[in-house]
Amino acid sequence: MVPSTGAPSPTTTAGASPSAAAVLPPRRQRLVLAVMGVSLMTVVSAVSGLNVALPSLARDTGASQTELTWIVDAYTVVFAGLLLFAGALGDRYGRKGILVAGLLVFGAAAGGATLTSDPQVLVALRALMGVGAAAIMPTTLSVITTSFPESERPRAVGVWVGIAGGGGVLGLFGAGLLLEWFGWNSFFALNVALATLGLVGALAVVPASRDPHAPPLDVVGALLSLVAVGGVVSGVIEGPSRGWSDGVTLAALAAGLVAGAAFVGWELRRPAPMLDPRLFRLRGFGSGALSITAQFSAAFGFFFAVLQYLQFVVGLSPLQAALRLLPLPFVLVPLARTAPLLARRVGFRRVGPTGLLLMAAGFVVLSRLDVELSYPVLLGGLVLFGAGMGLAGTPATTAITESLPPAKQGVASAVNDTARELGSALGIAVLGSVINQAYRDGVADVASRLPAEAAEHVRESVAFTQSPAVARLGDAARPVVDAARAAFLDGVSTAMLAAAVFLVVAAVVVFVRSPRVP
Repeated sequence: MVPSTGAPSPTTTAGASPSAAAVLPPRRQRLVLAVMGVSLMTVVSAVSGLNVALPSLARDTGASQTELTWIVDAYTVVFAGLLLFAGALGDRYGRKGILVAGLLVFGAAAGGATLTSDPQVLVALRALMGVGAAAIMPTTLSVITTSFPESERPRAVGVWVGIAGGGGVLGLFGAGLLLEWFGWNSFFALNVALATLGLVGALAVVPASRDPHAPPLDVVGALLSLVAVGGVVSGVIEGPSRGWSDGVTLAALAAGLVAGAAFVGWELRRPAPMLDPRLFRLRGFGSGALSITAQFSAAFGFFFAVLQYLQFVVGLSPLQAALRLLPLPFVLVPLARTAPLLARRVGFRRVGPTGLLLMAAGFVVLSRLDVELSYPVLLGGLVLFGAGMGLAGTPATTAITESLPPAKQGVASAVNDTARELGSALGIAVLGSVINQAYRDGVADVASRLPAEAAEHVRESVAFTQSPAVARLGDAARPVVDAARAAFLDGVSTAMLAAAVFLVVAAVVVFVRSPRVP
């Protein structure tokens, strides 16, 4: 059955009567919001901040471009694949308990990552961090929506969205600071510290809440969603290195698509589905989910691409690269907080597509970056990107959460976060593959004139340009280094244009599918 589409009531909640929002004093509400912000920052920075460390990680571990993509995306694939199930777990067994368990798993896996330099082990630990993140993120939003009265909920959700977007750049800055004095694995120590802070706060101030009428857990649906996301992302990541006609690439893509279709069929037949596909017929729910997916696909693909560009091509340090992006949250966060008021006045149908189009314009500007950094070009793209995401983000999240009743806020939160992480995983995979393919094509000629071992190093990653061996060769290596940097830049420019096209298409669909303004 499709749940009610009415807005959540301030006087009822999942698991309690009266609602948590009705009994929590204002000071406790502010503390809950602060703890949810820290917990959310823990999850968000685990993707964005790692992008700052990728060049150092590649140099020290010898990871290839494909392995770098996997180190980032192993986290987001597991994260996205388990979010729906984690939201259902929170509804059934209690949101506070799931949040605490997620913070513990996340912190332990991040602690392990500080102690290894093996790319394959890092991929496995990042996947385990994704398990913890899947338990954390939907809980943060569902705790907010069940702890605040209806009149205050949009503003609280605005803070959440601001942290989800702008917090990523603050994570970049924190990681950049650490890497000025410590190795790349200090980034994982930051993850441990944030998880510990969130854990202490959750135990101290977060109220217990759950759905007393939660349906049975859907283990089959959870496995199918994980295979669907993992299969598609795996195929996209492996395509440039293995070949798009390779058996492994095709098998991964086929498995993902078949599992996705099976997930839809399975959920349609269940009397109490984990996610009823018919929910996407609701204009606010469907258009909000699409908008979130498009925003974060572009945003995290951008972070993955631009931080490698700033370090490998331009030659900046991690901190210098992060500082170049610092204006982004100063544009995004204020707009994210005021966007709900604008959306209520003129409608999400106008605000949401406008935000997506502004983001697309920003990516067109960013596609004009060159080997020699022109900061006005980067800044102009960042301002448009941040303004667009600030306008589109909060109204889209509000459209999703207000489409479902209070007892289903865990599902609403999980769908919002699944759209976000699915977008992140696909954005990193697709834009990363565009860059990888363009890079391999661009260095093919120069690599063909090198000895076999050297040619393989050149083809695997642009990180070779900053290796000690290349530094020792000096001017003799200049033609190869210049060709590699130009090829990588060509990939980044193509990726930015691809993201812009996707955002324009998404804006049109969101406009058509959004609720009509009275």
